[in-house]
Amino acid sequence: MEYKKIKPKKIYEQVAEAIHVMIRSGNLKPGEKLDSVEQLASHFQVGRSAIREALTSLKAMGLIEIRQGEGTYIKQFETDHIAYPVSAAILMNKEDIAHLLEVRKILEVGTAYSAAQKRAESNLLDMENALKEMKQSSGNEKLSEQADVKFHLAIAEGSKNPLLTSLMNHVSGMMAETIKETRNLWLFSQQATADRLYEEHEAIYNAIKEQNPEKARTIMHQHIENVEIVLHKNIFKSSSGI
Repeated sequence: MEYKKIKPKKIYEQVAEAIHVMIRSGNLKPGEKLDSVEQLASHFQVGRSAIREALTSLKAMGLIEIRQGEGTYIKQFETDHIAYPVSAAILMNKEDIAHLLEVRKILEVGTAYSAAQKRAESNLLDMENALKEMKQSSGNEKLSEQADVKFHLAIAEGSKNPLLTSLMNHVSGMMAETIKETRNLWLFSQQATADRLYEEHEAIYNAIKEQNPEKARTIMHQHIENVEIVLHKNIFKSSSGI
């Protein structure tokens, strides 16, 4: 059995992660002003240099805005900017994730149906390669996440609809965030394993290969609903205090 190596996190990374969780859960809202460096250092019981590094990191992610002479503010997530490249660390609280999952359900269920009707052999090859990468990258979650996104984008290409492909590309950055969260939680979920996650993707591929649009649509719908279940039972539940 292979075990994933645990890398110790630096203090500033732990602080940045804690603030990120507060933003994502909605405890820190867009437009809200953060406490001063001194106050944050006191709250987290760390040095001011660690706070400054954490803030610099969060700023680079696009999560906060540092206004000279005014302070540090949580940035507003603008859905109108969806057409621009989106960082995997974008500001996404539980409501944003719920909205994205709804978009994914509407968009990807139909895309899978269309891909099952129109896909070419080259599209199937792209999906196969993504599945291989997903299986071979077991233990390397970053590569697994990338392969997961590639698989869903390959399905969009298989729809032969440039507008669907464009829409999928536009939301792929935010998809990567939910895929990352889901895969991380899935590995520790009592209801699912990494094998099951792979099998769901393989079942979608097989339905598209068989050119069975109804089956592809049904399996894709169930897959995204499973993603919702994992997130609701972990992120949403814990952040709401239920």
